[in-house]
Amino acid sequence: MDARTEPRLILLCGLPGSGKTTLARRLASAVPAVRLCPDEWLADLGVDLFDEVMRDRLERRFWEHAQELLRLGQTVVLEFGFWARAERDEKRVGARALGVPVELHHLSAPLDELARRLEFRHAAGGRGTAPVTREMLDEYAKIFEAPTEDELGLFDEPPATRQVPA
Repeated sequence: MDARTEPRLILLCGLPGSGKTTLARRLASAVPAVRLCPDEWLADLGVDLFDEVMRDRLERRFWEHAQELLRLGQTVVLEFGFWARAERDEKRVGARALGVPVELHHLSAPLDELARRLEFRHAAGGRGTAPVTREMLDEYAKIFEAPTEDELGLFDEPPATRQVPA
């Protein structure tokens, strides 16, 4: 199996407005991969995007589903945000136990830029997205654990042959 057909787990890490959904869609198309996005599912099901109990349940179910897909040879993009290192470690270790490479894409931007993007997204009626205020973003930034260089070194590089459209 070559790197283009080998199943992989792709994790997207970043605060709201960092570009996770845009990259996830591009990767899902280019790889190809199954993209699992809790925000979109919660919105489609009519669930409050800030309902943490439901989000946790959905993300646990997505992880079970992702593992099934990986065992079947399908690449999966998890668009959870992965704010805590413990979450990233859990998924990396779980996928590696299945013999699957794991990529971590950390997307970041200055808080002012994230706030600008979120304001634009909300004004444009961003479907499947939560209205995140600047105050919320500032609080989120305090608890977000950005991956260190050492942590990034624990993950696999994307295949050199992958071409993701801009």
